[in-house]
Amino acid sequence: MLKGIDPILSPTLLSTLRAMGHGDEIAIVDGNYPGVEHARRLIRLDGVALIPALNAVLSVMPIDDFVDEAIFRSTFRQERDTLKPVHDEIIACCARHEPAQTVVPLVGAAFYDRVRAAHTLVQTSEPRLYANVILRKGVIYP
Repeated sequence: MLKGIDPILSPTLLSTLRAMGHGDEIAIVDGNYPGVEHARRLIRLDGVALIPALNAVLSVMPIDDFVDEAIFRSTFRQERDTLKPVHDEIIACCARHEPAQTVVPLVGAAFYDRVRAAHTLVQTSEPRLYANVILRKGVIYP
């Protein structure tokens, strides 16, 4: 255990977040997501829901402010603008940590392709469908 570090952040996840560079992306996905198939690197957070995992990651990782879009969410089927309750929770969590950032919806294949290219995929036990988010790492300014 460490002071001020959310215990959801396992040693492997903390090491990965520290090793990621500016512009690298991390996907945090629900329990139904095909994680083994899509991950370049897979970290499992069994027993952890999506929002607590997202909150823990955002508590230590800066989001890229060099680009216009740095936070992405999956969509309900092909409906880009439909918001399920989990999407509202994703948006609210991101707004608490990164109020200047917009959460951008990515439909189907566009989301999957971005996850496949991500540095790391974190698989939670979130039971809700379409509960997936991608974060692009930023920098810590001097």
